[in-house]
Amino acid sequence: MALVLSSPSFENGGAIPREHARRTGNVSPALRWRGEPEGTKSFLLVVEDPDAPDPKAPKRVFTHWIVYDIPPATHELAAGAGRDGLPRGAEQGLNDWSAPEWGGPEPPIGRHRYFFKLWALDEELPVGAHRRADLYRLLEGHVLDYTELVGTYDARAA
Repeated sequence: MALVLSSPSFENGGAIPREHARRTGNVSPALRWRGEPEGTKSFLLVVEDPDAPDPKAPKRVFTHWIVYDIPPATHELAAGAGRDGLPRGAEQGLNDWSAPEWGGPEPPIGRHRYFFKLWALDEELPVGAHRRADLYRLLEGHVLDYTELVGTYDARAA
Protein backbone atom coordinates (compact mmCIF):
# COMPACT_ATOMS: atom_id res chain seq x y z
CA MET A 1 0.00 0.00 0.00
CA ALA A 2 1.29 3.47 -0.89
CA LEU A 3 1.58 6.32 1.57
CA VAL A 4 -1.57 8.50 1.50
CA LEU A 5 -2.11 11.89 3.18
CA SER A 6 -5.54 13.46 3.78
CA SER A 7 -7.27 16.07 5.90
CA PRO A 8 -10.78 16.18 7.36
CA SER A 9 -10.57 19.98 6.87
CA PHE A 10 -10.32 20.01 3.06
CA GLU A 11 -10.21 17.68 0.08
CA ASN A 12 -7.20 17.29 -2.18
CA GLY A 13 -7.32 20.29 -4.52
CA GLY A 14 -10.00 21.97 -2.40
CA ALA A 15 -10.10 25.23 -0.48
CA ILE A 16 -8.44 25.44 2.93
CA PRO A 17 -10.96 26.84 5.45
CA ARG A 18 -10.42 30.36 6.86
CA GLU A 19 -9.68 29.16 10.40
CA HIS A 20 -6.38 27.78 9.12
CA ALA A 21 -5.29 31.08 7.54
CA ARG A 22 -2.70 33.20 9.31
CA ARG A 23 -4.99 36.21 9.92
CA THR A 24 -8.18 34.33 10.78
CA GLY A 25 -7.23 31.74 13.38
CA ASN A 26 -3.86 30.37 12.28
CA VAL A 27 -4.80 26.84 13.38
CA SER A 28 -2.93 24.09 11.56
CA PRO A 29 -5.36 21.68 9.87
CA ALA A 30 -5.83 18.12 11.06
CA LEU A 31 -3.85 15.69 8.92
CA ARG A 32 -4.03 11.89 8.64
CA TRP A 33 -1.91 9.37 6.80
CA ARG A 34 -1.64 5.64 6.24
CA GLY A 35 0.29 3.14 4.19
CA GLU A 36 3.85 3.81 5.37
CA PRO A 37 6.40 1.25 4.21
CA GLU A 38 8.10 -1.25 6.46
CA GLY A 39 11.23 0.17 8.03
CA THR A 40 9.81 3.68 8.53
CA LYS A 41 11.69 5.36 11.42
CA SER A 42 10.17 8.85 11.14
CA PHE A 43 8.02 11.16 9.03
CA LEU A 44 8.78 14.62 7.70
CA LEU A 45 6.02 17.10 6.85
CA VAL A 46 6.65 20.29 4.88
CA VAL A 47 3.92 22.74 3.82
CA GLU A 48 4.88 25.15 1.07
CA ASP A 49 3.35 27.64 -1.35
CA PRO A 50 5.04 27.66 -4.78
CA ASP A 51 2.90 30.61 -5.96
CA ALA A 52 4.44 33.41 -3.87
CA PRO A 53 3.90 36.25 -4.11
CA ASP A 54 1.57 36.18 -7.14
CA PRO A 55 0.36 32.95 -8.82
CA LYS A 56 0.55 34.71 -12.21
CA ALA A 57 4.22 35.59 -11.61
CA PRO A 58 5.61 33.34 -8.84
CA LYS A 59 9.06 34.27 -7.60
CA ARG A 60 9.69 31.83 -4.76
CA VAL A 61 8.48 28.85 -2.78
CA PHE A 62 7.29 30.01 0.64
CA THR A 63 7.51 27.56 3.57
CA HIS A 64 4.55 27.60 5.97
CA TRP A 65 5.31 24.66 8.26
CA ILE A 66 7.94 22.02 8.91
CA VAL A 67 7.51 19.08 11.28
CA TYR A 68 10.22 16.44 11.38
CA ASP A 69 11.07 13.36 13.42
CA ILE A 70 7.38 12.49 13.64
CA PRO A 71 7.41 9.02 15.27
CA PRO A 72 6.60 6.07 13.00
CA ALA A 73 3.59 5.01 15.14
CA THR A 74 1.98 8.42 14.53
CA HIS A 75 -0.65 8.57 11.80
CA GLU A 76 -2.22 11.95 12.40
CA LEU A 77 -1.68 15.48 13.61
CA ALA A 78 -4.69 17.06 15.32
CA ALA A 79 -5.95 20.49 14.31
CA GLY A 80 -3.82 23.04 16.15
CA ALA A 81 -0.79 20.75 16.47
CA GLY A 82 1.31 23.60 15.05
CA ARG A 83 0.84 25.49 18.34
CA ASP A 84 0.73 22.60 20.76
CA GLY A 85 0.03 18.93 20.56
CA LEU A 86 2.87 17.57 18.46
CA PRO A 87 3.64 13.93 19.19
CA ARG A 88 6.48 13.30 21.65
CA GLY A 89 9.79 13.45 19.79
CA ALA A 90 8.51 15.51 16.84
CA GLU A 91 10.27 18.83 16.16
CA GLN A 92 9.28 21.92 14.19
CA GLY A 93 11.66 23.54 11.74
CA LEU A 94 11.66 27.20 10.82
CA ASN A 95 9.05 28.48 8.41
CA ASP A 96 9.75 31.49 6.19
CA TRP A 97 8.62 33.83 8.97
CA SER A 98 11.64 32.36 10.88
CA ALA A 99 9.32 30.77 13.44
CA PRO A 100 9.09 27.10 14.48
CA GLU A 101 5.31 26.89 14.09
CA TRP A 102 2.40 26.66 11.68
CA GLY A 103 2.06 29.83 9.62
CA GLY A 104 -1.22 29.59 7.76
CA PRO A 105 -2.04 30.86 4.28
CA GLU A 106 -1.70 34.61 3.81
CA PRO A 107 -1.52 35.23 0.06
CA PRO A 108 -1.19 38.88 -0.95
CA ILE A 109 -2.99 38.33 -4.25
CA GLY A 110 -4.83 35.56 -6.10
CA ARG A 111 -5.50 31.89 -5.35
CA HIS A 112 -2.41 30.08 -4.07
CA ARG A 113 -1.71 26.36 -3.83
CA TYR A 114 -0.42 24.86 -0.58
CA PHE A 115 1.44 21.58 -0.88
CA PHE A 116 1.40 19.41 2.24
CA LYS A 117 4.33 17.06 1.57
CA LEU A 118 4.91 13.96 3.68
CA TRP A 119 7.93 11.67 3.54
CA ALA A 120 8.42 8.30 5.27
CA LEU A 121 12.10 8.07 6.21
CA ASP A 122 14.42 5.27 7.24
CA GLU A 123 15.97 7.41 9.99
CA GLU A 124 15.33 10.31 12.34
CA LEU A 125 16.80 13.65 11.32
CA PRO A 126 19.24 15.59 13.51
CA VAL A 127 17.57 18.04 15.86
CA GLY A 128 18.08 21.73 15.10
CA ALA A 129 16.27 24.79 13.77
CA HIS A 130 16.09 23.36 10.27
CA ARG A 131 14.88 25.25 7.24
CA ARG A 132 13.39 23.54 4.19
CA ALA A 133 16.62 23.54 2.15
CA ASP A 134 18.57 21.98 5.04
CA LEU A 135 16.03 19.19 5.43
CA TYR A 136 15.83 18.49 1.71
CA ARG A 137 19.60 17.89 1.68
CA LEU A 138 19.29 15.54 4.66
CA LEU A 139 16.63 13.48 2.86
CA GLU A 140 19.00 12.14 0.22
CA GLY A 141 19.17 8.36 0.43
CA HIS A 142 16.64 8.12 3.28
CA VAL A 143 13.23 8.41 1.58
CA LEU A 144 11.12 5.24 1.72
CA ASP A 145 7.93 6.82 0.34
CA TYR A 146 6.39 10.21 -0.38
CA THR A 147 2.91 11.65 -0.79
CA GLU A 148 1.30 15.06 -0.96
CA LEU A 149 -2.00 16.81 -0.38
CA VAL A 150 -2.80 20.12 -2.06
CA GLY A 151 -5.11 22.80 -0.72
CA THR A 152 -5.85 26.25 -2.07
CA TYR A 153 -6.48 29.61 -0.46
CA ASP A 154 -7.66 32.80 -2.14
CA ALA A 155 -6.49 36.23 -0.96
CA ARG A 156 -10.11 37.40 -1.15
CA ALA A 157 -11.08 34.84 1.53
CA ALA A 158 -9.04 36.69 4.15
